[in-house]
Amino acid sequence: MSESGVNAELAAAPAERPARVRVQRRPLHGVLLLDKPLGLSSNDALQKAKWLLRAEKAGHTGTLDPLATGLLPLCFGAATKFSQLSLDADKRYLATLALGVRTTTGDAEGEVLERRDVDGITQAQIAAACAGYVGEIDQMPPMYSALKHEGKALYEYARQGIEIERKSRRVTIHAIDIVAMHPGTVTLDVRCTKGTYIRTLAEDIGAALGVGASLAALRRTGSGSLTLQGSVTLAQIEALPDDQRAGLLTSPDCLLADAPELRLTMPDAVRFLSGLRRRVEAPDAERVRVYGPEAHAFLGSAHITAGELIADRLLTPPEVQALLEKH
Repeated sequence: MSESGVNAELAAAPAERPARVRVQRRPLHGVLLLDKPLGLSSNDALQKAKWLLRAEKAGHTGTLDPLATGLLPLCFGAATKFSQLSLDADKRYLATLALGVRTTTGDAEGEVLERRDVDGITQAQIAAACAGYVGEIDQMPPMYSALKHEGKALYEYARQGIEIERKSRRVTIHAIDIVAMHPGTVTLDVRCTKGTYIRTLAEDIGAALGVGASLAALRRTGSGSLTLQGSVTLAQIEALPDDQRAGLLTSPDCLLADAPELRLTMPDAVRFLSGLRRRVEAPDAERVRVYGPEAHAFLGSAHITAGELIADRLLTPPEVQALLEKH
């Protein structure tokens, strides 16, 4: 083959791809209080954090829309056993409503359907409208939501112009307080049960005011006993050296902070970890945090019935040891 033919063949050959760097995963156990950024889905935030920490196993504790920012507790390793507790916990939000603006989606991402003058709306009127939604209420899940119908999210149907029949759900709004007012907007501190649609609440408050409203911004500030205090952003994690990132994790027992604590002797701790029931001198309780004799020896969750300690979720001995070594 001529030299020109060889050169032509080399030019036509596909360029070699650079070798892909394989991330060495590691077992981590704990909870990361992530301050989720705007525009990122909960799963995308989880995957990014999991990659930054090189974690083997991780999961989040309930979704935040891409439009929302704020507290997203992420569970790693042994903490995933208790993630349902955070999912079921009450939530707290700062919700900014655009008064007089109705949109197709109930938030700032939708097309504007109507704009109305709100100059005459007073703080007293807003407070009265909010008061009408405090307590147990029935909410209709919005079409632009992640709720599933036949395996597809409702928002997928909504984007195709398809309306799906939904059932209302009962939620509880514990409190709504006005924290700021500006021309055309009001920011509310909302404390509610899980599953509350804040966009729907914003629309309902707007309807009660007679001018309509939509959700301009949403920030989750609390989930159960967890708050934004001690939370970190993805940028803050990335700025840390790799060997310091695992230190951001809080012990899994933070997800049970509201439950009473019970400490066991070493023999009883060993039996408890094997799943055996134990007699204890403690009052009946729906949920307790159980520890061994060491200060940070979190063993799992249990309930107490008629003086008997019955395990609900248990850590494995290697997981307990990993938590002890961290301290």
